[in-house]
Amino acid sequence: MSASSGAEQTARRLDAVEHRIDIAIGRYAPYAGLAIGLALTPPFLADGPVWPWLVVGVLVPVTAAWCAVFTRGERPRAERPVAGAVYVGGLLALMAALVHASPLFAFQVLAVYLHAFAFLRGRWRFVAVVTGAAIVAYAQVGGRFVEFTSGLGPAVAVLTVANAILGGGGTYFGVFMSEQNQRRREVIDQLGAANRRLSEALDENAILHAQLLAQAREAGVLDERARLAREIHDTIAQGLTGVVTQLEAAGASGGDPEVRGRHIDTARALARESLTEARRSVDALGPRQLAEAHLPDAVAEMAKRWAEASGAELVLDTTGDPRPLLPELEVTLFRVAQEALANVGKHAAARRVGLTLSYMDDVVVLDVRDDGCGFEPDATRGAVEGSGFGLVAMEQRVRRVAGTFSVESAPGEGTALSASVPAIPAEVR
Repeated sequence: MSASSGAEQTARRLDAVEHRIDIAIGRYAPYAGLAIGLALTPPFLADGPVWPWLVVGVLVPVTAAWCAVFTRGERPRAERPVAGAVYVGGLLALMAALVHASPLFAFQVLAVYLHAFAFLRGRWRFVAVVTGAAIVAYAQVGGRFVEFTSGLGPAVAVLTVANAILGGGGTYFGVFMSEQNQRRREVIDQLGAANRRLSEALDENAILHAQLLAQAREAGVLDERARLAREIHDTIAQGLTGVVTQLEAAGASGGDPEVRGRHIDTARALARESLTEARRSVDALGPRQLAEAHLPDAVAEMAKRWAEASGAELVLDTTGDPRPLLPELEVTLFRVAQEALANVGKHAAARRVGLTLSYMDDVVVLDVRDDGCGFEPDATRGAVEGSGFGLVAMEQRVRRVAGTFSVESAPGEGTALSASVPAIPAEVR
């Protein structure tokens, strides 16, 4: 169990205990006031008239029954607006009669304070509180046992205000805090439900992400097979066809050594060229350079060998803080750099080529620029799409890893190629 879930369970347990205490106080407060008054009244009424005994004997069970009828059960009848007003009004009347008989029943005011805020609405709450406070003030000055004088009225008024502020205000603050706690519990429950939904959504997203990665890998395998099939068709198969054609021509030379030798030399050259293309296709399945070095070093090694073979001037640059990326991202950048240089060597007739690998906070960008003959990207897109790797396939490879790919070129103005991929470190895999 996590610390957060343990704290949540503790908070719920405390809230449940507080809720049960609030229910118990609200439900049994009337009986507590009756019990206290009934326990203290007999000595107080000793040697007095009989009628207070009759009032207490009749009204105590009537008050208990009155409270039981309106407040018992999970849904008290007094929660209804009209029933609540009838209940609190009757409770005040019964309390006034009991306090007149014995001032010690003023403890019944606790139930009046609590139930006024529980079962009344609006200003009627405070009317009931002030009325209860006045009955308590009457008991505090002695009730029927004290002779009314001119100074007693102001005393009762002051005590009424004091009782209403202290007793009623304290009860109001308690009810307010209880309501705030209830709203807080509801908000916490809503946040908990939202967190659970968010956690479920994150789990679903993780599953979908895993499925998308699996589909992306499968699509990559299919694309690689298609690329390899195109290369075999465009290079090896055509080369072998040429070898067979030259050998057949040599066999049909009619014994002429010169013609025969020329066809055999041509067949030998085609075979060597096909072997070179086959090795290139096999290497393309898994770059040896990336297995032995980091991406900047692997790109630099491959580019320098290309420059030596092509004779073009090459400017290499790496900016930012190089760091290992997901293997799919590094393979993508390496293949794009490899094919971009190959395209420069085949088509651009460039004298100067610049290759920059830029590591930024959220992306890694590969830029390849040349001063070659340039071309119209839109005009050549269809032709490029049907041959080997090409610009279209490079763009598809980059977009498959959520990257961006762009080419800027014009006839006679060289070409600038840019590939950007997310800078996702290898550790998150």
